Amino acid sequence: MTAPYASDPAASRGRLHDEGRDATRGPRDAFQRDRDRIIHAIAFRRLGHKTQVFVAPDGDHYRVRLTHSLEVAQIGRTIARALGLNEDLTEALCLAHDIGHPPFGHAGEEALTAAVADAGGFDHNAHTLRVLTTLETPYPRWPGLNLGWETLEGLAKHNGPVAGTPPWALAEADAAFPLDLGTWPSLEAQVAALADDIAYDNHDIDDGLRAGLIDLAEVVAQPLVAPGWAAVSRRLPDLAPEARVAELIREQIGRMVNDLLAETRAAIARAAPGSVDAVRAAGAALARFSPAMTVEERAFKRFMYARLYHHPSQRAIAERARGVIAGLAAAYRADPALLPPHWRDRLPPDEPARARHVADFIAGMTDRYALARYRALIGPMDLGGWV
Repeated sequence: MTAPYASDPAASRGRLHDEGRDATRGPRDAFQRDRDRIIHAIAFRRLGHKTQVFVAPDGDHYRVRLTHSLEVAQIGRTIARALGLNEDLTEALCLAHDIGHPPFGHAGEEALTAAVADAGGFDHNAHTLRVLTTLETPYPRWPGLNLGWETLEGLAKHNGPVAGTPPWALAEADAAFPLDLGTWPSLEAQVAALADDIAYDNHDIDDGLRAGLIDLAEVVAQPLVAPGWAAVSRRLPDLAPEARVAELIREQIGRMVNDLLAETRAAIARAAPGSVDAVRAAGAALARFSPAMTVEERAFKRFMYARLYHHPSQRAIAERARGVIAGLAAAYRADPALLPPHWRDRLPPDEPARARHVADFIAGMTDRYALARYRALIGPMDLGGWV
């Protein structure tokens, strides 16, 4: 049984393109279909070869965008079930939230944004909507996956209301199918955003230690981590510190999930939303960490930026990755004949659409494909990696 404030697939605001009724597609409801469409999308499969933290990693054990998205979905479903939310919508949002990322993570995004600045730039969140509504084309009668309103709304606003002028790609999606950008999204979307935080706060510890870029003693001294480390050490005093890391990650995820559940239940009790529209009209997020954990989590992010994400070796690789994206964008914009035939044949005649078309092509690349195209068009490039 779902709560009254959960999203209801039977009350969905529908899809942009009417699909009629097709009994051959099985007993799935609207949100289940959206989840399945995302899983079967080519753009989702490409996440298996896109950077999460480490650019083009050589080791098989590091997270990539795909494995990260699966971990987010697992955490998101657990939270949704505990709160009486719709698990399928939550899972769909978790699985799709990173589909708009270009190759090489944030380094690739920075380079692509600069390369098409004259055409409105690039934003990975907005590009997620563009991929799902325009670029992914498995259906003969309309562009995109034709996802339901609630799924598109949750992806557009998973970080909260969109203030000011939205990025051009999001503005286009909103113009075609208005998504009420100024309101808070459903609780399912709010949970998906926090599940993302929980997943990467913790799996980045694992990957950072594996790469030797962060120090275990420094990590466990952080206020967010110290209580969990103390609990693990009490339970497993005979294990060497390095052997306790996997248990620490499980402990940390559990602590953060339990904190979120307690705080969110309290916020829901105070607001008493009787419907998902009441959640949207609440004026603030109802899914949240406690104030103490919020402070600790933000401090931990600052620590990880300083020690891991901006580590000198990471910055050096990121700089080379930016060069790959910048070089590809310059080459394709200067000579669109270099695009593959399918992309070349659909090249718009005028700007800014031409530059955006080139950005769409580059953003869809995997890390390894981007490197291969750079080497073929421009010259040798060795990013380095992690064994």
